[in-house]
Amino acid sequence: MINAMTLMGLKLAAAPAGGENAAEKVFPPFNPDYFATQVFWLLLTFGILYFLLSRIFLPRIGQTIEERSSRIADDLDAASRMQKEAEEAEKSYERALADAKAKAHNVAETTRQSVDAEIKVEMDAADAEASKAAEAAETRIRGVRAKALANIESVASEAAQATIEALTGKKPTLATVKKALN
Repeated sequence: MINAMTLMGLKLAAAPAGGENAAEKVFPPFNPDYFATQVFWLLLTFGILYFLLSRIFLPRIGQTIEERSSRIADDLDAASRMQKEAEEAEKSYERALADAKAKAHNVAETTRQSVDAEIKVEMDAADAEASKAAEAAETRIRGVRAKALANIESVASEAAQATIEALTGKKPTLATVKKALN
C-alpha cells in the first residue's frame, strides 16, 4: 500500500499556492477519505466478476473445449476405422485381382491346350490324307511307268525302223528290228 509519506507528498505537490483548497485538490484515488468506499467497490466488483467467471463463462468455455476435444477424438476414431476399412478393402481387391489373374491364366492355358490338341488332330488327319494321296499318286505313277516301259520297246523298234529306212532306204521288218535291239 501507499505509505503516509507518499500521500502527504502528493498532497503538498498537488496543493495550490493559496493553501486553502489544498485538501480538495488531492487526486481522488489517493485521498484517504475515499479508501473505504474504494475497497468496498473493489471487493464488490471483484466478487461479481469472480461469480460471473466461475459460474457462467468458465463452465461454458470448459464445456466447449470438452465438446471440441470429444468431437476431435470421435473424428480421429472414425478416421482410423475408415483407414482400416480402406486397408481391408485394398487387401480384398488385391486378392480378387490375384484370383482373377490366376483364373485368366488357367483359362488361357486350358484354351491353349485344347487348341493345340485340335491342331494336332487336324494335322494328323491332313497327314493321313496326304499319305493316301501320295500312295494313290505313286500307284498311278507306277502304272504309267509300267505302261510306258511296255510301250517303250515298240516305240524304240518303230524309231529304229524309221531311222534305218531313212539311212538305207529299205524298210526292215519289225521283228528284225526287235531282235536286233534285244
